[in-house]
Amino acid sequence: MENELISKKDLLELTGISYGQLYRWKRKMLIPEDWFIRKSTFTGQETFFPKEKILVRIDKIKDLKEDASLDELADILSPSPAEVEVEKNKLLHEKIVSEITMDLFAQALGLPEVFDFQKTLYAYLLDKMLASGEISGEEGKILLKTLEEHYPDFAGKPSELVFIRKLGVPLCLLISGTGQVSLDAGAKLVSRINISNVIEELKAKLADGGIK
Repeated sequence: MENELISKKDLLELTGISYGQLYRWKRKMLIPEDWFIRKSTFTGQETFFPKEKILVRIDKIKDLKEDASLDELADILSPSPAEVEVEKNKLLHEKIVSEITMDLFAQALGLPEVFDFQKTLYAYLLDKMLASGEISGEEGKILLKTLEEHYPDFAGKPSELVFIRKLGVPLCLLISGTGQVSLDAGAKLVSRINISNVIEELKAKLADGGIK
């Protein structure tokens, strides 16, 4: 479904939104410009969208629009880092991260007085992977150090976090976009995470917790 397209007509029928809503959300940058794909058909030029992405995005807009303005939604859905400064205890209280994650963060990178959005993102990514049981605590420290060293070069751009294990040895990678990852027979893909999706999720959680 990743590369499947859906026509504008089918999208409107499937989601129940109007033409006006779709293009209002586009103007407010809730839906990226490059998702509007013009293609030639036997009836002329038609607009198509990446099916999986647009359906997920519209569901998210519907879920959030009752509690946030379109401008606030645009900020939540933007892949760019937010301007956030939050204390450790607030992150714990709002269950953004767990105590275990915070302890590992302190061991790997030290414990800042306040967390900016980037450090909050690192901790949140670690928390998700620990909660899923995909990685150990020691591997979590490797993940954090990789993010600290390399993620600033990817911030604000489409990117993915890839965690691989080969012969018991962990390897953490950051890759641009959502390109193909090919592994040799001895390597196991442990996890592959779209960071833009996680940023959206984190921004929504921070907003729910009153953290702006």
